[in-house]
Amino acid sequence: MIGVLIASNAVGDGAANNGGDYFAADKAWWYITLLTVGYLISRGLAEAGSRSRDHDPRVDH
Repeated sequence: MIGVLIASNAVGDGAANNGGDYFAADKAWWYITLLTVGYLISRGLAEAGSRSRDHDPRVDH
């Protein structure tokens, strides 16, 4: 996420000097949102596939 913010800040309009921004802040925040959602989904899938190793006496008969 930090890389996306740095890239958004570093990329400018180049030699055009017309004030255009190739990688505007709204695009950067959109990519950060996509990265966050992707990370949360991947962690959810990883946790769903893991087995619980704790021993609960109420469940163990």
